[in-house]
Amino acid sequence: MAGKPDEAQKAFSPSLPQLLIEDAVRAALLEDLGRAGDITTSSTLPEEVTAAAVLSSREAGTICGMGFARTAFALIEPSLKFTAFVKDGARVNRGDKVARIEGNARAILSAERVALNYLMHLSGIASYTAKFADLIAHTNARVCDTRKTIPGMRAFAKYAVKCGGGANHRFGLDDAILIKDNHIAVAGGVAKAILAARAYAGHLVKIEVEVDGLEQFEEALSVKADLILLDNMGPELLEKAVKINAGRARLEASGAIAFDTIKAIAETGVDYISTSKITMAAPPLDIGLDIELT
Repeated sequence: MAGKPDEAQKAFSPSLPQLLIEDAVRAALLEDLGRAGDITTSSTLPEEVTAAAVLSSREAGTICGMGFARTAFALIEPSLKFTAFVKDGARVNRGDKVARIEGNARAILSAERVALNYLMHLSGIASYTAKFADLIAHTNARVCDTRKTIPGMRAFAKYAVKCGGGANHRFGLDDAILIKDNHIAVAGGVAKAILAARAYAGHLVKIEVEVDGLEQFEEALSVKADLILLDNMGPELLEKAVKINAGRARLEASGAIAFDTIKAIAETGVDYISTSKITMAAPPLDIGLDIELT
């Protein structure tokens, strides 16, 4: 079974390349500014006026996306002073201040929505993931994401999952082999599919296979699959699979994962529990920007 991260691993925080963040934020700002720029702000505020604003969480949750928010303000006006009060992965309560921005008022208000869109969306994923992770913290199981993500946002969504205490599944079709039911049907069986995949794959590529019963599970074990995905199996069947496995392969449970089912699934002894809900069903965390009045 997979163990929890040791203390050395905990010392390393998730990170994203700044270039990825900057490219995404720049595109979002261009989408928002359109052809004429922020005509509301330009028409109501003098060009030289300055202000200070505070980003605050309006509900409890886990923060993610601080780099996106900082970049949005910096790309609009590099002279803006952005002071972060928390880091990605931090737990916050309702009313907690997340950051303070000082400088040109037009720039602050023009960057506000893009900064908040990223911060709220990614914090929502991190918060939703954290709820699942907290429910199984007493076990060795890890909650992990899937490839069900908004197109163009996968790297960011998976980063948010890690900030929430979850683990990442494969990033795409090219970094791991996951043999699913349709592959098995066409290939002519579990063992045939795994053996064909092993003959094709490089020695660093892991092979996982999805099974829907103990017969397919034992067939996967017989040809030494690296990981086995136990699809839509209840706790009783999962316990049997864990016992039969005896540590030979890493086991992943999937299907019907919810807040009221994940604890029992984790307690069966599986290593991973994958769910698309943490990236596709997470509501945004309510974060607001307010001008500080002096």
